Amino acid sequence: MEISLLGTGLLGGAISERLLACGHRLTVWNRNPKRCKPLLALGARAAASPAEAVAAGELVITVLNDGPTTSSVLLEQAGMALAGKLVLQVATIAPGESEALATGLAELGAELLETPVLGSKPEALSGCLQLMVGGSAAALERARPVLAHLGGGPHHLGPVGAALTTKLALNQLIASLTHSFSLSLHLVQRAGVDVEKFMAILRASALYAPTFDKKLAKELADDYVNPNFPTAHLRKDLQLFLLAAADAGINSEGLSGLAQLLERSTAAGLDDLDYSALHRLTGGCD
Repeated sequence: MEISLLGTGLLGGAISERLLACGHRLTVWNRNPKRCKPLLALGARAAASPAEAVAAGELVITVLNDGPTTSSVLLEQAGMALAGKLVLQVATIAPGESEALATGLAELGAELLETPVLGSKPEALSGCLQLMVGGSAAALERARPVLAHLGGGPHHLGPVGAALTTKLALNQLIASLTHSFSLSLHLVQRAGVDVEKFMAILRASALYAPTFDKKLAKELADDYVNPNFPTAHLRKDLQLFLLAAADAGINSEGLSGLAQLLERSTAAGLDDLDYSALHRLTGGCD
């Protein structure tokens, strides 16, 4: 299939590699053209603009930074080139932003299928992403041959907005679990408790989550380079969750301290590091 992909960052680049490896023909665009160069060596074609990229594909995939960027690139820069296209929107944006995007695309004669994923670069490269879908059943069937190369059977969660609501609910757990584990790890270390003995008790309990072991080595080594999901994205997604919770009338004030803590990540130089760098912020109060 001829596919256009806009946004070749960590996840977008990995999705691009996977699609090329599966035999699809790919046209890519990124606001920084240098981010496309590794994909050109794998057989992708670079476009000079979103409109040029979109015009080349039967299907359009966007993996851009946030809702405003996605809306600007698609509705303003690609514009009428989107007529007749199906857009798979992967980035984590607000459900309301997704609904507004769907309306704007419909006015251009295009259709939106929101397709956020659980997983990051390694899962994308191996085709093991968990796929969440919001949109029409017909659009899902149109996209299914491509989605099959990215992950298992997609979870169709309802209309546009449903998949991104689910994604925010899951990413809130990433933030909360990382934070709670970091606090406990710091406390036992400062008390002189053997970390492996602590972990043995935790692993044998109902409290255990695999993400604890996944991040333990990074936290013990204080080494957060080569992220698959950076701290800045965790902060953005938690803020989106808090907005969605407020819209739903949910009391999420227990998360406000974590959100405030993550606001310190920029000054601490953690934004581009793995999100488990949150461990540095929980290490003490200035």
